[in-house]
Amino acid sequence: KCFRLYTAMAYQHELEDNTVPEIQRTNLGNVVLLLKSLGINDLIHFDFMDPPPPETLIRALEQLYALGALNDHGELTKLGRRMAEFPVDPMMGKMLCAAEKYGVVEEILSITAMLNIGGALFYRPKDKAVHADNARKNFYRPGGDHIALLTVWNEWVESNYSTPWCFENFIQHRSMNRARDVREQLVKLMDRVEIPMSTDASNGIAIRKAITSGYFYNTSRLGKGGHYKTVKHNQGVQIHPNSALFEQNPRWVVYHELVFTTKEYMRQVIEIENSWLLEVAPHYYKAKDIEDDSTKKLPKGAGKAAGDA
Repeated sequence: KCFRLYTAMAYQHELEDNTVPEIQRTNLGNVVLLLKSLGINDLIHFDFMDPPPPETLIRALEQLYALGALNDHGELTKLGRRMAEFPVDPMMGKMLCAAEKYGVVEEILSITAMLNIGGALFYRPKDKAVHADNARKNFYRPGGDHIALLTVWNEWVESNYSTPWCFENFIQHRSMNRARDVREQLVKLMDRVEIPMSTDASNGIAIRKAITSGYFYNTSRLGKGGHYKTVKHNQGVQIHPNSALFEQNPRWVVYHELVFTTKEYMRQVIEIENSWLLEVAPHYYKAKDIEDDSTKKLPKGAGKAAGDA
């Protein structure tokens, strides 16, 4: 069989002659961190095969500086060297490093491994959709999706990595095996960067603070109209329907990634306190950035009908 992917008109008039190189259309945080760790500091004049736009390089440098991977002179810090050892996004690398401070290394390793399998965790057969949805909801815990992922991992470990357990809970066994492989590799890398193992599974606040340390960039606030907006860029976003926090509408959230379908959705979301942002990223957020509108009183006379004034 032959399937047509686009019309002749689209091929002739809409498609580019060549695919845009990936380095020119993705987040360059990982690339910049790698080059810096190799001692290459002049990135603007580096001989890339397909040079990315300077603004994307600058944005990546700004992000790494905000994460604490670079100092004021653009040089790698001790934290940056640790982050460069992990073959993950810099925000995820910062989260792994921050886990040491909060004493939840084991938990953050498990969450990181689960995040790396993407959306291929649960499956939903049409003839058992209700059972599959209930099975997913059984893993929901206060705090948000990362805690739910941790619960899935812990229960699978308790079942001795059981395939029947995955089948009963509508979880893809192959994805869990991939998460196990990723976690084992990360454990070795933790040893390499001399981060000792620690655990405190009952301390949900410490786990969420460690996540926020890496993903403070991805913070959204619930506005008065019941809609979320990102704190720094004021972009309208919504919690994904598959999230444990869907329709709960917590005031402040941190998300793992944005997915655009019919709307801009936040995937893998946790609830946070706005004060944590000043604790984990005082250089990035100021008190006025995270003022909670809900605690503000209306100005005198505001909220009255025009005839009452």
